[in-house]
Amino acid sequence: MHKILFICHGNICRSPMAESVMTYLVTQAKRNHEFMIDSAAVSREEIGNGVHYGTREILRKYNIPCIPHHARQLTVKDAEDFDLILCMDLSNIRYAQRLVPEKYHDKIRTLLNRNIADPWYTGNFEETYRDVLEGCTKLLNEL
Repeated sequence: MHKILFICHGNICRSPMAESVMTYLVTQAKRNHEFMIDSAAVSREEIGNGVHYGTREILRKYNIPCIPHHARQLTVKDAEDFDLILCMDLSNIRYAQRLVPEKYHDKIRTLLNRNIADPWYTGNFEETYRDVLEGCTKLLNEL
């Protein structure tokens, strides 16, 4: 079983988008039984909040179901339980490494080999969606 945790700053835009897209891709490939997929934040700012309306809208545009979700923060238990902790940018990696013991740092990397822009700041959910789709598609093909 591939256990994947997507990480972004607040867990309301990029990481739940990635969780939704990856879940959709895995379902379309009929590989649900092979994956456990979740998402979390490196900050506590949005804990308990639902998925950002911009993320919900872009997922709706592409007919991808938005996962039921409330923001939560990355925990040490997550680091123990998940095989891959995929961050949306380098800043998320630095914060994630502060939240979990060093022995789990080898699980932490970016989804793409570049930063995925935060639409909370850019307002460009389309660009973020394209990057998330690219990263999730590559990941599914690798696994």
